[in-house]
Amino acid sequence: MYAALWRLLPGPVWLRILILLVLVAAVLFALFTLVFPWVQSLIPVPDATLEQ
Repeated sequence: MYAALWRLLPGPVWLRILILLVLVAAVLFALFTLVFPWVQSLIPVPDATLEQ
């Protein structure tokens, strides 16, 4: 799978690496801003209190 992705990217090796880093950053940004907050709203978190 990664070899197929590598072959699809244009340009020399340094440009392919740069494109992959930008794609990884975009995916992480989307996960942290859209997906993770949505999933957190679906998971019930009990209110835990500690008594002293």
